Amino acid sequence: MDDDDLFHPPVKRSVEIAGHKTSISLEPLFWDMLHAAAEAEGLPINALVGRIDSERIVAPTPPGLAGAVRCWLVARLQIREAE
Repeated sequence: MDDDDLFHPPVKRSVEIAGHKTSISLEPLFWDMLHAAAEAEGLPINALVGRIDSERIVAPTPPGLAGAVRCWLVARLQIREAE
């Protein structure tokens, strides 16, 4: 990945959570990580984002959905590195 890809601005994409369409703006790096995580867990992107959304809304101070996705992905990496 070169610097142009690494520092590309966020890209907005539509997802469907519990039958409702919404959009999320993530940098391409995070979209790639999200696709890889969904594939590793055997889930469609919408299902994984829905799971992240359900976890975030019960947090004491819920972040926005895009921020929650980013944090979930980084936490997943940290857990995998610790194993």
